[in-house]
This record gives sequence, structure tokens and C-alpha cells, in this order.
Amino acid sequence: MKKLFAVALVAIATSLSATESSPARNYFTDVELTDQDGKPVRLYSDVLQGKTIVVESFFTACTGTCPIMNATFAKIQNAVGDRLGKDVFLVSITVDAENDTPAKLKEYAGRMKARPGWMFLTGDKKNVDQALHKLGLGVEARESHKNLFIVGNEPKGLWKKVFGLGKPDEIVSIVQGVIQER
Repeated sequence: MKKLFAVALVAIATSLSATESSPARNYFTDVELTDQDGKPVRLYSDVLQGKTIVVESFFTACTGTCPIMNATFAKIQNAVGDRLGKDVFLVSITVDAENDTPAKLKEYAGRMKARPGWMFLTGDKKNVDQALHKLGLGVEARESHKNLFIVGNEPKGLWKKVFGLGKPDEIVSIVQGVIQER
């Protein structure tokens, strides 16, 4: 595909009373995953809530599109600068939870020169599959993972799908637009 596309994925209301449950929390749920350090994290509360995120699916043994997409993640990491790990996060979720252990993810993160704020997630296969499905990245086989980034500004309820093999500068521009959404 020569043209990069961005499509609005979900619009979520952001003005809720303190007693109401967030539609995003209800939709994404708090399924438990495990990060590259072996720490348990909850999908909504720890990964998505209050953040601008860019999510991809990948697996560490991939030699096809994953290295290309992760090179774009590295460019996004550089473009967001010191916002990474504060209000902007990169999230790489494995589609091969049975093989991609936290140790493998940590080693892969090192190869990618991932800084704090770029998290790599695995966990129980059932939980990982549920998280990927909720994000629109679910697959039957690891080799058929989607070449998409999900770019979300959870506080603003703005979610977009972006072709992960598009031109990195165009992807960075879309990410910056979602970050700056008011």
C-alpha cells in the first residue's frame, strides 16, 4: 500500500461523573498481562488509562514485517522525546505468548534500544488473545498478525488505526496529531 491511512476506530465519551465507569474501561477490561520485566500489568488501568498510546502486535522471532514496524516505533520514540513514559507510551504485544517470555521480550527491547515508556507485553495466551482482540489486533496464527498500529488518546476518546508499513514520517505525524488532540 502506497498510501497511509488513518481511520477513526472508536469515539469514547470523556465527561463522566466520578461514580460512572469509563466506557473505555468497560470495553477494554483489566485483563492481566506481563511486561518485559515479568511485572503483571492490567490492560486498561496500567496500560491505557489516561495515556496516549501506540500499540502494535508482533513476535520476537518474526523476520518479516516486525523489524520494519519496530524501526518505525523507534522513530516514534525519538519524535515524542521526553514525553515517552510520561503521557505517551509505545506498547508492543506479542502474538506468540507461548514462546515470547518476559526474558525474550526484555532481550528484544534491548535490541530495539527501547527506552522507558516502550513496553513489551506477553502473558497467559488466553489473556493476550483477549487483549489483542479488544484492540482489533487479534489473529489465529502469529504469522498472520496485522500490520497496524492502534494510536489512541484515551483521555480524549480518540482512536485511529494506522498502516504500520507506511512512511515513518507520515506515521509520526499522525501520532503527533493524536497526542495534540484537544
